[in-house]
Amino acid sequence: MNRRAIITTLATGLVLSGCGFGQSRLNPFNWFRSDPEEETMEPVFLQERRDSRPLVAQVTQLSVERTPGGAIIRATGLPPQQGWYDADLVNEDRDGRPINGELIYSLRARPPREQTRVSTVQSRELTVATFVSNTVLASTRSIRVTGALNSRAARR
Repeated sequence: MNRRAIITTLATGLVLSGCGFGQSRLNPFNWFRSDPEEETMEPVFLQERRDSRPLVAQVTQLSVERTPGGAIIRATGLPPQQGWYDADLVNEDRDGRPINGELIYSLRARPPREQTRVSTVQSRELTVATFVSNTVLASTRSIRVTGALNSRAARR
């Protein structure tokens, strides 16, 4: 190899190492990361919606996974008892666009029609996801999912 090829190879290796699992902004794995849970001390007030489903009590996990064309927002919630169903992430923003750089979702589900057991945490968990396009993500700095008692956020 000549000198130019060696220097080019070393420079390319150095640049690509910056895209590793470190803190580089070029690394897509670092684009959104979950922050610690943000507990609310007062009830959460969201815009009045036509969605009749109540908020799930707690949001226990939030992840944003990059995909071709956008990202998948995945949230896990914990209702107070077993049997909650029809869970979904409901966009609380105008036309699905971020407000001041923040996308806000509420985790909503329907309670059981009859009294059910509380049982274990694993038996009550609900996991839901939604897709967000790169067009929306371009103007998004943070994504927040809100439950009745807390919220979780992922920031760029």
